[in-house]
Amino acid sequence: MNIGFIAHDAKKVLMQNLCIAYRGILSKHTLYATATTGQLIENASGLTVNKFNAGHLGGETQLGAMIENNGIDMVIFLRDPLSAKRGEPDAHAVIALCDVHSIPLATNLATAELLIKALERGDLDWREAYK
Repeated sequence: MNIGFIAHDAKKVLMQNLCIAYRGILSKHTLYATATTGQLIENASGLTVNKFNAGHLGGETQLGAMIENNGIDMVIFLRDPLSAKRGEPDAHAVIALCDVHSIPLATNLATAELLIKALERGDLDWREAYK
């Protein structure tokens, strides 16, 4: 499965910790992330991450293009809803694209953990047939 990762600045350490905790599961999949988030995940967990541009430099748009072309199977987007961000319209576009294309999306730690555990159990294998 192809998994996309985005994290607002206030959530980057949380994303690193999530990827460390679930490194065994995530290592079996192809990972994509915006530049800074991807580098932080790699440094903290040792996982290999295909990196887009930084989010505010078009990385979220690049991820969106993969979603539109059915190239992403799941997105973990740890967002900080309490403060305004650069590129916020791009972030909302990723969320909307996940909804339009039926891509499982987590926007907080609890849902991210549920999706990763579902991935491990094979609950998302339907995505292969969907492609």
